[in-house]
Amino acid sequence: MIGGDGLTPAVIKEANAALSAHGLIKIRVLGDDRAARELMYQALANELNAAPIQHIGKLLVLWRPMPEKEKAVDEDRMPGPRDFKVLKYSKRGGQRPEVKTLRVLGNQRLTPGGQVKRAKPKMKSLKKGRHD
Repeated sequence: MIGGDGLTPAVIKEANAALSAHGLIKIRVLGDDRAARELMYQALANELNAAPIQHIGKLLVLWRPMPEKEKAVDEDRMPGPRDFKVLKYSKRGGQRPEVKTLRVLGNQRLTPGGQVKRAKPKMKSLKKGRHD
């Protein structure tokens, strides 16, 4: 919203932040002078490198393409937990299999029998295994 002070640096800063976050914004101008609103509209569009979309009454609409967000890549990141559905068959025939949901962590694996095991065996210490 642009108040009675007109187009201040704070208004431009907020409009820039809103365009970066949303891409399309509406700005309401409280002044009654149409020529002043038109000048503000063009100044905002030029200052923010945005396209003027619509000017209806006291409402100004600006658009600017949103910047691509960069994803931070972390090489040390381990895979997260995954949920698997496992069918447990009854020992007696003729009954429906029971569906269980198992959570498998990043260092675990699911065996064909539906058991959760560690993906890599735990390393044994050479010092502890040696008895002199």
